[in-house]
Amino acid sequence: MKLEVVRPGFATTVQDLGRPGHAALGVGRSGAADRASFRLANRLVGNPEGAAALEVTLGGLVLRATGLTTVAVTGAACPLSKGGPDGPITLWPGEELSLGTAVSGLRCYVAVRGGIDVPPVLGSRATDTLGKLGPPPVTAGMLLPIGPAPRAFPVVDLAPRAALPAEPVLRVTPGPRRDWFAAPAELLSTVYTVSPDSDRVGIRLTGPALARARHDELPSEACVPGSLQVPPSGRPILFHADHPTTGGYPVIAVVEEDDLDLAAQLRPGQTVRFRPAS
Repeated sequence: MKLEVVRPGFATTVQDLGRPGHAALGVGRSGAADRASFRLANRLVGNPEGAAALEVTLGGLVLRATGLTTVAVTGAACPLSKGGPDGPITLWPGEELSLGTAVSGLRCYVAVRGGIDVPPVLGSRATDTLGKLGPPPVTAGMLLPIGPAPRAFPVVDLAPRAALPAEPVLRVTPGPRRDWFAAPAELLSTVYTVSPDSDRVGIRLTGPALARARHDELPSEACVPGSLQVPPSGRPILFHADHPTTGGYPVIAVVEEDDLDLAAQLRPGQTVRFRPAS
């Protein structure tokens, strides 16, 4: 059985929980940017939590079922042509499901019972937009294969979640190059704005520049998800799902792993602040 893509929306990729453990080869983890929403979508259709699903940026996706199919949509709040978010939706053969434009948040997750059964690369079906690994981005007319339905049936019919905060605050720990900045505490007192020039690789932030105390060259060093790297502009870039494994700019702080799901839902033009992790 397959799922037909009628319209791919603004940007849609296949994702799972990524391919960790290959950083020595220069391959990042990739995978779903909002991992909590991704896991929930799979749980709602009875899949293992790592089954491949669709990550939809800002909505606009239209799917058509070729057979009796169960799906679930989680993450960013967007209107649906059938059913509602955070619960299973049954699609009959030939029936379509449309996702409108997200009204809050940035990324939706569409899980289908059985998972998206594209060939794995290095043990993962995730699309790495930086490394160009995994399946290509979803396009109109694509037929996505669905794997065998799991033996277990869904046991949750609705999993309502709290609304996303209008003014997110992300927790950080000091980075390895905090001492390269003249006033590193300014990171915590500044309100930043998310730049439109953001993607799965990194979230670019606009605001007052962070002044450097050191201006010498920094050799490339390992980076982890959540690294706040500061280029010569002085404005931080938050490394996210498809970030490079190394970077040559100083990392002033690192966003807590648990807050990266919230970071994945930041929209261009939205403000964000940082506070120390307790």
